[in-house]
Formats: sequence, structure tokens, C-alpha cells
Amino acid sequence: MTLFRAERRRLVKRRLTRYMLIIGILVLGAVAVGTWFTNHKVGPAEIAAAEQQAEAQYQQNLRIMEQIRADCERGATGGVPDAKFGGDCSNIQPPPREAFEARWFLRQTFNFKASFEGTITVFAGILALIAFVVGASFVGAEWHTGGMMNLLLWRPRRLQVLFGKLATLLVGTLAVTVVLGGLWTAAFWLIAKYRGTTARMTPGTWRSLELTGIRALALILVAAALGFGIASAGRHTAMALGTAIGVGVVGFVGVGVALSLIGVKFLDRYLWPTYLRAWMDKKTVLENYDSCDFSFTQGACAPKTVTITWQDSGTIFAVVLVAVLAFAFWSMRRRDVT
Repeated sequence: MTLFRAERRRLVKRRLTRYMLIIGILVLGAVAVGTWFTNHKVGPAEIAAAEQQAEAQYQQNLRIMEQIRADCERGATGGVPDAKFGGDCSNIQPPPREAFEARWFLRQTFNFKASFEGTITVFAGILALIAFVVGASFVGAEWHTGGMMNLLLWRPRRLQVLFGKLATLLVGTLAVTVVLGGLWTAAFWLIAKYRGTTARMTPGTWRSLELTGIRALALILVAAALGFGIASAGRHTAMALGTAIGVGVVGFVGVGVALSLIGVKFLDRYLWPTYLRAWMDKKTVLENYDSCDFSFTQGACAPKTVTITWQDSGTIFAVVLVAVLAFAFWSMRRRDVT
């Protein structure tokens, strides 16, 4: 039996792998079912009814404004307008008709083109968390139970064994993600077809969604590899889980509070969720409202901005991943296996 086949069987047979996969499928299914029941198909009849509601609200607002203007003019007898109306009754004007949009009165409907990209981020977040836990447990349990020592008796090449485990994990994660990603896309296409709309789906839109899906896949694989690397270096699953909690709590809440106390500009630039958001959304624009760039063309003061792109996030992810895996392999080679 080859090393890859043995590791594949070990990965598939692990109860935690199965449990986490079942939990992930249930959570994803709950999101899809919830989306189905909270969205509705909007047809010509619903649109016409919404237009009527918008017109009725406009007419009601028009009558209210006319009454207010009449009260103002009655209070202006003697040439002195009532002060509570600003001193000028001509300023009392109703909003334009276009300000009352029919979409305000429509039931929520799922627009595949506008909304599906956001569901890919949800999909990536759920599977990345599961991949991290499974990756950490896959190697951490081997160290904790002594299975790694027994495996090295059969295959004494340390780095080859560790690389075989990592490759098996990544291939398995890739296969599961692709299958679930296809089912996820099909589910939301059906939701859009029967509870929304699939209109205006051009080849360019599909390419954009494909690129977002590729970034989601990369994020999930990175999460699995990071969990594997941290648990391997610490020789325990708890090492990876503790590191994740530390980064999540200390690296986000603690650092955020500390930086805000000393008045650091663009605080979110130093917090890891910003880079996850930029990776999935292509870019994130941070604004500093305590300063401005005056525009002579617009005659306004706009806040200064900093743009973080998916390339910036990818560079950071790559550096962290390489560092973690390099340390894990170095530790495997240098430390005693006991």
C-alpha cells in the first residue's frame, strides 16, 4: 500500500473528519434553505402593485407638504412667517416623485447576479473553519496518540511522511470543496430561478464568479494547511486551536483596542479580518474621517482613503503559510520523534 493511499484511508476513516463534514453540510444546507424561504418570486403583478404603493406614498407626502405650507402661509399674516418653518414658506417642497421607488414595496427576491458572490464568501468562511480543524486534527492526533512514531517505523523518511500527509489533506480538501461548491452553485441557481431572478448573467459575470470561487478555494486550502502546520509544529491539535483563538481574540480585539487607544490612523489596516475581506471582495477601501482631501472640482472635503487589494492579502497569506510550513518541516526533521 502506498503512503498516499494509506493516508487517504486514515483521513477518510477519522470520525472527526466525518463529523465536521456532516456539520458543514448541515450548516450550508441551513443557509440555502433559509435563503429559499426568505425570498420570493417577483412578477409583473407584484411590480405593478409596488408602483401603486409608491405612487400612493408620494401623493400622501404631497398632501402633507401642502398642508404644512398652508400652515406656514397662514402663520405669515402680517408679513412675518412662522419661525419654526425657517422664515420662508417657499422652501417647503415635497420630495421628487423619483425619490419614491417601487422596490421599497417589493418582497425580498434573490438576484443571482447581484447576490451570489456574497454567498461564496459565506461558503468559504464555513469550509475554511472546518478545513482548519480537520487539518489540525489529522496530524495532531497522530502525534498525541503515538501513531506518528509507528508510522515512521514503517516509513522512516520523516519529511516524506509529513509531506504525504499534507498532500493527502490538500487533495481531499480540494475534492470536497469542488463537489460542495458545485452543489452550492446549483442550489442558489435554483433559488434564483424559482424565488428570484437569473437575468443579465453574461459571460463576464460568470468569469467574475469563477475567479471569486477560485479565491474561496485558495482560502480553504490555506486554512487546512495552516491548521496542519501549526498542529505539526506543536505536536498537538490543541496547539492549532489555541493559536486560532489567540489570533482571533488577541490579534483582533486586543490589537484593535490598543491601536485605537493610541490613535492609529486606518486602524483596520492592521487587523487580519480586513485582509480576508479584501481577498474575497477583490479590494477593501479604508476611510479616515478625521482628515480630508479637499476637491476643487467638487468643492467638498473627502476623507483620506487606503485601498487594500486581494494581491496585498495574497502576499501576506503566502508569507504566513510558507513560514508556518517551513517551521513545521524543520521541526519534523530536527526534533526527536518520541
